[in-house]
Amino acid sequence: MNKELRPYQEECLQAIRDTVKQRVYRLVVQAPTGSGKTLVAATIVEGARSKGNRLTFCVPAIQLIDQAVEMFYSEGIKDIGVIQADHAMTDWSQPVQVASIQTIRSRKTYPESQVVVIDECHQLHAAHVKWLTDPAWQSVPFIGLSATPWTKGLGRYFESLLVMSTTQELIDLGYLARFKVFAADHPDLSGVKDVAGDYHEGQLSAVMRENALVANIIETWRTRWNKDKTLVFGVDCAHAQALQARFLDVGISAAYQDANTPLAERTAIKRGFHDGSFRVVCNIGTLTTGVDWDVRCLVLARPTKSEMLFVQIVGRALRTADGKDFALILDHTDTTLRLGFVTDIHHDTLSMGKLDQNKPVPRSPPLPKPCPQCTVLIPVGVKICPECGFERKIVSNVYEREGQLVEFTGGFRKKGQTNPTYFNYSYEEKVRFYAQLRGYGIEKGYKPGWAFLKYVEKFNGEKPPWAWRHHQPMQCGPEVRQFIRSSFISWARSPANPRNNPAASTSSGS
Repeated sequence: MNKELRPYQEECLQAIRDTVKQRVYRLVVQAPTGSGKTLVAATIVEGARSKGNRLTFCVPAIQLIDQAVEMFYSEGIKDIGVIQADHAMTDWSQPVQVASIQTIRSRKTYPESQVVVIDECHQLHAAHVKWLTDPAWQSVPFIGLSATPWTKGLGRYFESLLVMSTTQELIDLGYLARFKVFAADHPDLSGVKDVAGDYHEGQLSAVMRENALVANIIETWRTRWNKDKTLVFGVDCAHAQALQARFLDVGISAAYQDANTPLAERTAIKRGFHDGSFRVVCNIGTLTTGVDWDVRCLVLARPTKSEMLFVQIVGRALRTADGKDFALILDHTDTTLRLGFVTDIHHDTLSMGKLDQNKPVPRSPPLPKPCPQCTVLIPVGVKICPECGFERKIVSNVYEREGQLVEFTGGFRKKGQTNPTYFNYSYEEKVRFYAQLRGYGIEKGYKPGWAFLKYVEKFNGEKPPWAWRHHQPMQCGPEVRQFIRSSFISWARSPANPRNNPAASTSSGS
């Protein structure tokens, strides 16, 4: 291998070595899009070969066999055999074997290996689990690779998670492209049921194939982009084909690809995508992982609740390329508004499935908001839209009601107003008054009932509703402090105060 490792890649490889030395043989490496997973995998293979160990590289689908072989060849690793019926590269003598989990499952035997690498380990099959838990393989290191190793229950089979890098770090270092997201549509998904944590595919497809939504996807693309190198993600075959047909109807060259598209046709589509023959490629489920296309614009027409699927899809557009200043994401699904930017989605530990219920729920990051003027999504805290310059104004929560206008600041009355009676107060002002009494009582360490009695005193016998006790206590303002001070002075001067009536005090004590 002639490529030089990046610093975070070297650190990750050393962490793998240190982890295995501690006899932790089930570990996952989180390698986001653009982090150089290919080079890291090749370095792991080289390390095994240098020690005379045999290694199996296991991919999640038969269609990925040749892609894996091509990946290793590009890194100068050519002593490879393939475990697949009738494959031209079948050669058991080679120290590196590339196999699909489907072939291993059907043969019911495991290839001789001192190291096993499971690519895209978030797609964990039952055959993977059987292999990982086989007693005869407990001292063999299994290294899982994935950009999104967040599958529920993955932590039951792997012991350690090594985060090589994050999407935001890679953008900051210049290894991934910056991106803009436009909230292009807001489909009504209220009637779509959930299946296994995501939307019911058939019902989702029916919603997203509505004429208005499909038409808006085409129109938005023409308005916001109207250039080559666009990848479109549909819900299912019918939806993706409908999108392709609509692009073609308006004279935009578009191709379509799904799991049944032959390899030769896929190769032709990829070539056409890059030479401009196809300005748009609509796909379903085939261009989510392991794709190194030069995608400049991504149309998200497939709503999802899955963080893994969302990050994998958007990741297709984040690879850098000459002349690429940013990736444009046209989100017609509200997914970004529901899940946040992909740079905000991160997990430090592996999921333990149902056992996660005993773990504290991590705080979700603040969700972005669409610019009211251009619909680009803006991070929380940013007041000026980076796309169109629109400035969001800070709006105060103001109560409107008929009656006399009263300034509503730290206290309750403008300076100069005298002797306000209890019926001059609005409902909201009474709530705030009581909340400030409670805040003062907490500040001084008084009993909880003190604020209640003071409120009754202030408002001529009126009792604060029980529900007000659920409001947050507030810092005491000037007017409330003045009322409390006046109340204390009145009590100090009152005949009812035992200190002001020594005779009554003596009488009561005799």
